[in-house]
Amino acid sequence: MTVDSIYASGKEKMEKAINQLKKDLATIRTGRANPLILEKVVVDYYGAPTPLRQIAQVSVQEGTTLVIAPFDRSIIKEIEKAIVKAELGIAPNSDGTVLRLVFPPLTEDRRKELAKEVKAIGENAKVAIRNVRRDMTEDVKKLEKSENMPEDAVKDAQDKVQKITDGFIKEVDETVTAKEKEVMTV
Repeated sequence: MTVDSIYASGKEKMEKAINQLKKDLATIRTGRANPLILEKVVVDYYGAPTPLRQIAQVSVQEGTTLVIAPFDRSIIKEIEKAIVKAELGIAPNSDGTVLRLVFPPLTEDRRKELAKEVKAIGENAKVAIRNVRRDMTEDVKKLEKSENMPEDAVKDAQDKVQKITDGFIKEVDETVTAKEKEVMTV
């Protein structure tokens, strides 16, 4: 194990934490229709649990409505059940050929709740990044003992680990701030 491999491994893990953060934030409902909210919806399609996006086309209409057009119209009731079961907070409207999810404007209280949820998700991402930093620092200390690294090199390595961490924490803060702004926008 080298110092560079410690950096590379740590950066990769921190990038995964950022990607998970973005994925989690994408599922938070704002006042606008976002097809990503349906990522967690799984439909019982002829006995097999199937992600909704594999069996239907999802499009945004007028910014506040999601239109779900199943490839096989005979499963429209199953899709409806799956959406209700997913507890998205939106009731699907069916006309027999497509389903519509109308996103009502959020109340001020609901916006504040969602903003708190966004901050909590951001904090979880920061904790994950700090855990990676701790692991990287421990790896540097192990390397110091096994390779007899000079103190200066160890200090430089720990400083670089901190700089890497600071960069990812800043990215988390920027992502969370942007999502909060999106949630609070009427």
